[in-house]
Amino acid sequence: MYNPKSNKASEFIDHEEILASLEYADQNKNNAELIDSIIAKAKECKGLNHREASVLLACEIPEKNEEIFKLAEDIKKQFYGNRIVLFAPLYLSNYCINGCIYCPYHGVNKTIPRVKLTQEQIRDEVIALQDMGHKRLAIEAGEDPVNNPIEYILESIHTIYSVKHKNGAIRRVNVNIAATTVENYRKLHEAGIGTYILFQETYHKDSYEKLHPTGPKHDYAYHTEAMDRAMEGGIDDVGLGVLFGLDKYRYEYAGLLMHAEHLEAKFGVGPHTISVPRICPADDIDVNTFSNAINDDTFAKIVACIRIAVPYTGMIVSTRESQKSRERVLHLGISQISGGSRTSVGGYTQEERPDETAQFDVSDTRSLDDVMKWLIDMDYVPSFCTACYREGRTGDRFMALCKAKQIQNCCLPNALMTLKEYLEDYASPETKAAGEKLIAKNIPDVTNPAARKTLAERLQKIEQGERDFRF
Repeated sequence: MYNPKSNKASEFIDHEEILASLEYADQNKNNAELIDSIIAKAKECKGLNHREASVLLACEIPEKNEEIFKLAEDIKKQFYGNRIVLFAPLYLSNYCINGCIYCPYHGVNKTIPRVKLTQEQIRDEVIALQDMGHKRLAIEAGEDPVNNPIEYILESIHTIYSVKHKNGAIRRVNVNIAATTVENYRKLHEAGIGTYILFQETYHKDSYEKLHPTGPKHDYAYHTEAMDRAMEGGIDDVGLGVLFGLDKYRYEYAGLLMHAEHLEAKFGVGPHTISVPRICPADDIDVNTFSNAINDDTFAKIVACIRIAVPYTGMIVSTRESQKSRERVLHLGISQISGGSRTSVGGYTQEERPDETAQFDVSDTRSLDDVMKWLIDMDYVPSFCTACYREGRTGDRFMALCKAKQIQNCCLPNALMTLKEYLEDYASPETKAAGEKLIAKNIPDVTNPAARKTLAERLQKIEQGERDFRF
């Protein structure tokens, strides 16, 4: 049944193939010779298939696990250097008709206030985000064809892009909304979105249907095949993810990699990003009812093994995770994080109100400036870069550069310029001082002399008040 080129979810995410892969991994979790051969293949930085990668995740040999973590760190540096991209979620509406039992937005929850932002309220939220320093947003909304139709989403995207406040501007809007039609994905593409993000939640079909007992999201195949429709609608960049803790993590890991293999096989372009959220407490949700929750050690190994298996993909961790947890996984594969996030509708402008409409509890509650200083102190370059998206380096064009490890030639100077913008416009004195030292330290790493000269000139122009340069 397994066919990565198939259009059918049941064939490119084949249950029996996952079970066979997990059995194979169990049989070989202490097979040092096989594990060595898989690690040797992974060092070529061309990725692993789901079965090979499952062996690494199952590995129980301590010294081999150390090699796995070290390799993940090396691969991350080769593809993404020391840059960490920053973004923020923007919740537009929590109206939803689905019955997802792990989400407080589920339709039968009568305790959560239902809120939908007006366009004027969206403008206010965007200004608040711009005043923090954000340039990249991920918009979120529940599934409700009456309250949140595609027209509302499109109008909201237009509003977000139109707001220019002081030196602020949102340069990339990623979209995380429910599975929809090819026609609607085409409309999103025409609206100028960046990445379309949709979490599978769980790849285990029986569990999926139990976790989504009512509403359109109950349809496993329609949901799982959404990325195909998005790419058919012209969206180049799509983002995968599962909610770890809903089902067994090794099953989810194999399914996630099979989905990536499917996109590669069918479209020649794998996922632009992979997110790794873990289930956490929220209104009307008791995380203790989910028996598959994973600990920090397992979470770290999942991140490392995804980085090894899909070396080109961007990896995202949100403020669901604590500062300690995020710090641990940054060097193992994570390339994007959220900062200063609010997971409630209207949360950026109505902070005096309790987060009654939050989708989940935020573990990392620091301000964006605190997160920036934290990253800088760890020698990471915080980046608000949107250059690839705006220069047309998306889809297969981005992947070709990334897989050839050439994307860093423009990523580092772009990251340094967006960091310089932040330091000039939004940073605290302490963050600005530390950031200026970091920029000076990283300029020599731009190895092309012409690019380095142009970068120096543009950094000076930014200091003089000009904005929005890009390579």
